[in-house]
Amino acid sequence: MSVDVKYKTSATATGGGRDGKTTLADGTLAFQLTIPKELGGPGGDGANPEKLFALGYSACFLGALRRGAAQLNTHVPQGSTVSATIGMGPRSEGGFGIAAALDVYLPGMDEAEAKHLVEVTHTICPYSNAIRASVDVEFTVRT
Repeated sequence: MSVDVKYKTSATATGGGRDGKTTLADGTLAFQLTIPKELGGPGGDGANPEKLFALGYSACFLGALRRGAAQLNTHVPQGSTVSATIGMGPRSEGGFGIAAALDVYLPGMDEAEAKHLVEVTHTICPYSNAIRASVDVEFTVRT
């Protein structure tokens, strides 16, 4: 698979990885990282890779809904939202894995049309395409 890259960004993690800091190369964002209590860390106010993934996936999918709507000759209703829930834990096969769930709210849209739009968008969204082979994404579609 090849990608005609139109945009790149870069970040650097320092410290202990999940308990260090991550900073964008252009200096626009930086996060102190904290390991959640559920994963054996101290918890607290810091970010972690799953929080950052949830932020990115929800925003990317909401944007991709507009592209999907254009393909289907419809529109994304005003007030639409996408909430991403990202989990991480041990896999039965060894190592660790990611779980993802998206709650897509398309107010006032016909339920069947909304579900079709989400299915189409799942084939468009770069985050969905990046994880398709390794993560099952659960969808809740609300209208």
